[in-house]
This record gives sequence, structure tokens and C-alpha cells, in this order.
Amino acid sequence: MSRSSPTIRSASAEDGDFIARTILLAQRGQRPRGWFDITLGWPEPKVLSFVERIARARTRSWWHTSQFFIAEVDGNPAAALCALPAAGTSAAAQKAFAEVARDGALRASELAAIVQRSGYSENCWVQGGEGDWMVEHVAALPSYRGRGLVQALIDHALAVGRAAGYRQASISFLIGNEVAERCYAKAGFAFAEEKRDPAFETLTGAPGFRRFAREI
Repeated sequence: MSRSSPTIRSASAEDGDFIARTILLAQRGQRPRGWFDITLGWPEPKVLSFVERIARARTRSWWHTSQFFIAEVDGNPAAALCALPAAGTSAAAQKAFAEVARDGALRASELAAIVQRSGYSENCWVQGGEGDWMVEHVAALPSYRGRGLVQALIDHALAVGRAAGYRQASISFLIGNEVAERCYAKAGFAFAEEKRDPAFETLTGAPGFRRFAREI
């Protein structure tokens, strides 16, 4: 495999399938299932299709292609992350999810069950302050890991945040994801806080979430 330097670019609507894969990889971390897997409770192809629609939805949430940067190697998408202002992310995510659920004509009973499952992480999710520049959904395809692509993406994302006037960046990940923790520490992030929840750990196998932050 070529070891040429990666090209960093903004994602577009045409990258929706790759961004959907990135989101699932990032949410799962070291575990077999992530937020969308658990919340939707569907087979992976159906989950991917739903996430791809969210990535191209009218509502620009932190799952939207417009919020992502992609690292390409020899013209092939290999890794990605999203970077955006932390303010308003929860409201936008809820709106985007509702939009795609509505457009998908989910039955009322199915949507009610999905909404109930979606709240399992509320007791331990940690997110930076409203004034932070937020980096999330960071992942590289397995065959491209260990090549510095994520570090290059983080450097790019932090430069964009700095240029936009932000002074602090924040990133959250599952407790126990040591690969992610080492990667973010290498990028200059340091421990800020964590939250644990026994019910979350029973469901996912991870104790909760940890947040790192750094000045930019």
C-alpha cells in the first residue's frame, strides 16, 4: 500500500455513505455496538442507510456531511471527523433525527420504542461548554489505521476552529477506549471530566464517557 501523504478536504453530500460508516465506527469505539446500533435496534445495513440519510438531511446536525473533514489517501476516503461549534448540537441532532424518522414513515409504535432506547446515554454523556469548538465522530478505516491520518485531521480541525475565533476544543469518547485516549493526548488534549453510569455499562460494556480538552 502506498504511503503518500493524505489530502484533507471538506466532505460533501456525495460522501454520505462514507460519513455514515465513519459515524458508526466512531460511536462503537472499542465496543461492538454504538449509539445508533442500540437506539435503532436494526441490522447494520438498515442502520447504515438511516445514518446516511441523516448525513444528507436538510437539518445540519453533527452527523451532517457539511460538518466533516475527510482524509484521502491516493484519492480514497480513509478517515474522517466532524468539527463544529458545541452550541446547539443537541437540539440540531434531535431535529435531524426526527426529520429522517418522519421522512422514513416509521410507525408510531416503532418511533416510540426508538425514542425510549435513545436515552440510555443521557446520565453519562459529557460535552464541552457552549463556547467550545467540538471535535467528534473521529475514525479511520481499519486498513488505514496507524498512518497518522487522524492526527492530520485533528490538526486541520483545530486550525479551522482557531480561525473561526474559538479558543478551546473539546472531544469526548468512551471510557476504556485506550487507542482514542492515546491519540487525543498525542494531539495535545488533556483530561477534563468524566461521567459513569452502571446502567450504561450494563448495556454497552463501557463505564461511561470521558472528555478531553485543549487550548487552540
